[in-house]
Amino acid sequence: MTKVVTTEEMRCFERETDASGLSYATMMENAGRAVAQTIEGRTDVANKRVLVLAGPGNNGGDGLVAARHLHDAGAQATLYLWKRRTEDDENFRLTQERAIPLVRAEEDDGLGRLRDLVSQADVIVDAFLGTGIERPIEGLLKKILEVVAEEVERRRTTGYPPLVVAVDVPTGLNCDSGALDPAALPADLTVTFAFPKRGQYLFPGAEAVGELIVADIGIAPSLAEEVPVEVATTAMVRALLPRRPLGAHKGTFGKAMVVAGSVNYTGAAYLASAAATRVGAGLVTLALARSLHPILASKLTEVTFLVLPEDLGVVAPAGVKLLIEKLPDYDALLLGPGLTREEPAVKFVHRLLRVEARKTKPRIGFVAGEEEMAAEETALPPLIIDADGLNALAQAAEWWEHLRGPAILTPHPGEMARLTGSTVAEVEADRMGVAQSMAQKWGQVVILKGAYTLVAAPDGRVVINPFANPGLASGGTGDVLAGAVVGLLAQGLAPFEAALVGATLHGLAGEMARQELGDAGMVAGDLLPRLPLAIRRLKEGRA
Repeated sequence: MTKVVTTEEMRCFERETDASGLSYATMMENAGRAVAQTIEGRTDVANKRVLVLAGPGNNGGDGLVAARHLHDAGAQATLYLWKRRTEDDENFRLTQERAIPLVRAEEDDGLGRLRDLVSQADVIVDAFLGTGIERPIEGLLKKILEVVAEEVERRRTTGYPPLVVAVDVPTGLNCDSGALDPAALPADLTVTFAFPKRGQYLFPGAEAVGELIVADIGIAPSLAEEVPVEVATTAMVRALLPRRPLGAHKGTFGKAMVVAGSVNYTGAAYLASAAATRVGAGLVTLALARSLHPILASKLTEVTFLVLPEDLGVVAPAGVKLLIEKLPDYDALLLGPGLTREEPAVKFVHRLLRVEARKTKPRIGFVAGEEEMAAEETALPPLIIDADGLNALAQAAEWWEHLRGPAILTPHPGEMARLTGSTVAEVEADRMGVAQSMAQKWGQVVILKGAYTLVAAPDGRVVINPFANPGLASGGTGDVLAGAVVGLLAQGLAPFEAALVGATLHGLAGEMARQELGDAGMVAGDLLPRLPLAIRRLKEGRA
């Protein structure tokens, strides 16, 4: 269990831990030692120059403890203090007992000493400000951070940059919103304490975190049991993978129906269908517009087909009747990739899902025709609505009141904005809040795609997918995700579990592709052969 907490939740846990007998002083000692040990695990610190930037409060105290432990390990540590009162500060006294050199920012006219120290440092430890930042960084601290950043960047161009390590959080990162102060100091490595913080998974702040290490400082994990947000782990996802018994046949692993594609978006149909096969579904059927069949039949040799009536290269509403007749034989349905926002496709979606366009007064049922009556009378299998399926829903009135049975909605921020009547900026400004509240309002599982994809359940749970990969920012990768999820849903996973496992496999396959190909030039099809490899890695505990 790796819970992800807010600043206030973390303060509460620290208070409870202190009250239970593990003092703030002991937690600080544990935190500073953890920072030092993490640095020692990255580099041989003997005779290395380590510059510790320490501010007021507990974060600066953690830095002083780290400086002491690094000194004792053989490093040439130097303290640079800003606004830190040192009277009655036991951790400061222990550094001076060891004669660790000290510079006070308030006495460093022009910050020349700081510039010299940064230019020579092998490691820089940022312990200026912790999780409590609320106001913009101004004055002397802003100038200090600018000097450090300038010198680090200069050294980066020469090929010899220092390792920048943030204590708990990079100075200038809001741990609740992910907002990043313009003066913030980006880290190569962040050592956070007890639990990761929400802002470390929200952009733009997440960009400044670097590698994130969660260090144990003595706070009991059980204190966070009621926290609804957590990050996916290998153990969590591995436990949810569908079983693969030796005596299985294709019926054992379920049948998935994929309704996708149009004359301009044949690739979406291919990617989604192929992904469903690659995660282990026993049988995948692609329902598509008639004219697309010859194109995709030559590409998808492991998939069967349901040919639907069309209107100029997109599925026609009349196809609902044929689809409804076949669905009782299927365990899961994916609706949407590449259908387009053309009127026939939108009407197809509305008719299948029994929703109506916003222009009309919503009704509970339809009586206008044979297809509508069939749709009303037939229960749908567990459903994933993706891409143009979501865009069609955005045009319908109170659509969430009419969905029959469990569904998984897979919007990217633009689609979420259409569904909620907001803007992309508003969605991105509160990704966790939006995903959580919409899953609860709609009563369905939501996958909010993007860097650190979120999986939200109607009961308020949110799981963060621990992958941020620019290589996935290309057309078609969302179709692969939707296909993976429907393949897992067909194998009997519950909607939340299928969404969580599918998002993790998708992210892990993307990481594998990035390691092999780099993060520029990856395409969605590169994920397909890596999905079964991702499953194997998870089973082996190597993710």
